[in-house]
Amino acid sequence: MRQFAHLSLDKAIPDRTTIMNFRHLLEKHKLTRQLFKTVNQWLSGCGVMMTQGTLVDAKSRLTHTLVTTAANEHDLNQLKNLLHGEEEFASGDAGYQGAKKREELQDTNVEWLIAERPGKVRALKKHPRKNKTAINIDYLKASIRAKVEHPFRIIKCQFGFIKARYKGLMKNDSQLAMLFTLANLFKVDPMLRRQPRSV
Repeated sequence: MRQFAHLSLDKAIPDRTTIMNFRHLLEKHKLTRQLFKTVNQWLSGCGVMMTQGTLVDAKSRLTHTLVTTAANEHDLNQLKNLLHGEEEFASGDAGYQGAKKREELQDTNVEWLIAERPGKVRALKKHPRKNKTAINIDYLKASIRAKVEHPFRIIKCQFGFIKARYKGLMKNDSQLAMLFTLANLFKVDPMLRRQPRSV
């Protein structure tokens, strides 16, 4: 983590107050969203990130779009804000069941790979020979969806964002935008280090 942030133990590092003041400036001027967009544009320009995709691109495993809402709003309500219109397929967990039936998503030409509800999967597994194809299809959907969980692992394990505290929607959005920006950079950092530098 220190290597990623270019911090060393033999030099002075910023204290907590300095970091907090910097964070407040980012929040006040709403720069974290702008930074998120700028880094994604830079990654697209480098050829690392595809410009189309939903929340997370399954190939690059980088976050494209971020929508922050209150906890009582269902994820399915924000699906139209995550789609760009050029997706060939969209993968999601069982909470996105019924996405293709939503009125605002009727005109999208997307193949939906939505996982089955856990109860239905358990029922299918009671007769594995009879339901082998359906079980394998659900495993395939889960393997695709697992790839897009990598940014969340980086945010939780590398940056320690285990649990969201309510600090207000604007502060949480600012923090999440910065964390996903850093997760994208963290993900491509080893790849960019391997590339020869231009003089």
